[in-house]
Amino acid sequence: MPRVIHVFRQPDRFVAGTVGEPGDRTFYLQASENVRTISVTIEKQQVAVLAERLDSLLEEVANRFGADIPEEVPDDLVDVGPLTVPVEEEFRVGTMGLGWDADSSAVVIELLAVTEGEVDETVVLDDTEEGPDAVRVFLSPVAARAFAERADRVINAGRRPCPLCAEPLDPAGHICPRQNGYRRDADVLED
Repeated sequence: MPRVIHVFRQPDRFVAGTVGEPGDRTFYLQASENVRTISVTIEKQQVAVLAERLDSLLEEVANRFGADIPEEVPDDLVDVGPLTVPVEEEFRVGTMGLGWDADSSAVVIELLAVTEGEVDETVVLDDTEEGPDAVRVFLSPVAARAFAERADRVINAGRRPCPLCAEPLDPAGHICPRQNGYRRDADVLED
């Protein structure tokens, strides 16, 4: 069966979001254009890498091509709304690709489905008939910067880090490796 490439040339929305409680969240990227919405599952670390690489790409484009790239995005341009429901996973993201389309002055993000074997890098950002399913999104520099800002907010909206070891704090408690597992009980503190 030939691969399916979902292309969003002028998306109304492209966001990172989560479903679930902190500590048990599933991360999604969601693209919408007109009445079509596609959601793909992605790992938290992949979202962080994508946001970081987007910022790097935008800086490179500004330096190399002299493109007008905003340093920061006004808060009112950052989409803070929830994911569009129902959130139905199209596929789980394995490989990601980033590029710059000079013709349309747009950042191109491609998300490829997880596959059993190694993904040939010639498949990324290409329309070949063979390969994993993909979502390809074209974003203006401002929209790409806004996506990265929201992605950072989504990542940091999870559990607070422990002040000693920086590991996430669970609502039920935390055994800190910096204290060799020692935890004071509330009764001891009252004496």
